[in-house]
Amino acid sequence: MDMPQATLAERATSSSWRKTDSVWLLGLYGTAIGAGVLFLPINAGIGGALPLLVMALLAFPMTFFSHRALCRFVLSGNDNCRDITDVVKQHFGPGAGNILTFLYFFAIYPILLVYGVAITNTVDSFITHQLHQTAPPRALLALLLILGLMGIIRLGKEIIVRVMSVLVFPFVAILMFLAIYLIPFWSTDIFQQPLTPAATKNGSLVNTLWLAIPVLVFSFNHSPIISAFAMSKRAEDGENAEKKCSRILLVSNMLMVLTVMFFVFSCVLSLSPENLAHAKAQNISILSLLANHFNNPLIGFLAPLVAFMAITKSFLGHYLGASEGFIGLLTKALGQVHKPVSNRALHRITGIFMLVSTWLVATLNPSILGIIETLGGPIIAILLFLLPMYAIARVPSMARYRGTLSNYFVWIIGIVALAAIVYKILP
Repeated sequence: MDMPQATLAERATSSSWRKTDSVWLLGLYGTAIGAGVLFLPINAGIGGALPLLVMALLAFPMTFFSHRALCRFVLSGNDNCRDITDVVKQHFGPGAGNILTFLYFFAIYPILLVYGVAITNTVDSFITHQLHQTAPPRALLALLLILGLMGIIRLGKEIIVRVMSVLVFPFVAILMFLAIYLIPFWSTDIFQQPLTPAATKNGSLVNTLWLAIPVLVFSFNHSPIISAFAMSKRAEDGENAEKKCSRILLVSNMLMVLTVMFFVFSCVLSLSPENLAHAKAQNISILSLLANHFNNPLIGFLAPLVAFMAITKSFLGHYLGASEGFIGLLTKALGQVHKPVSNRALHRITGIFMLVSTWLVATLNPSILGIIETLGGPIIAILLFLLPMYAIARVPSMARYRGTLSNYFVWIIGIVALAAIVYKILP
């Protein structure tokens, strides 16, 4: 009788909500809500009212079903799997695993470089325009900022997630403050001009929605942290990990969609479609647009603070995924020359590579956001939407997830996102 009671007690403990679940919930939120959110109101509102409403309806199911499927895929591996690349190797063989490792790294690493550039530009602008001081030389400023971020990373995965979860609170508070602050400025301009032809190549509603899907994918994407999240929950909850992960994802995704879409609607309703089109042409974030439009010192001060927290959170979350992919590539390369390297040495080499490459790109300050979206967008669509659905259709251990409507929805969104990005880069 003792064994069943112990088993029931373990199940009750694993099914209950723990402090670590809250930390991961906020860590997932912190990874998703980053620099992409600062451009989402411009891209979402520029097409008019109807596309914005449709995007608001798509945001939650698109985010939740895709990330839940990816999480289930990671959990479908055996106990010897340490990350998503090991799971792919188990299910599809070493060749597919190597391809996935390559794609996984290049879906995340370029975005990490962009965040290195963005955080340097944000702090440089804050020192110059808000503090009215002379900023340090760019190379020194970039090095100090990235060393600070790497210092947090050196403390370990759990500390990274905790730091991200702590940063969520002031970030959400300021985001919601700005959204509420803008309420008196709301107008009906967007409803009087439901579609702006400049938003797309031919101005049609279908094209507006089609080309907006990649923006939503990028803005709510937190796939880089899913592998670490799933493995951590499996270590804690065992066979109940899938249910626990789904619960955490559900709450986290609801939180991010509600807060972000409220912010998006508040920004769009306080500005005209022409304002948004002008901001898109200038390639500035919504916070810069608000600061310039209202000429308000408070927004001018809060804007870089929000951007700094958003970029920091996303940098830390994307580092987990980028380092995981780089270690996979490094292990593969060293395996071919038969040179075994300790796990500690692998992490040290990875850290040095990330530090030096991110610092160099941040110092050079290239205009690479469009290139990153073109490179990272298709790969994110493949990894986040298409890979888990293919695995559900082919992998025996995932057969219990077949036949649901959500699978078809994820298939469609993944194909639409991939096709839209290809269409955008065509002349």
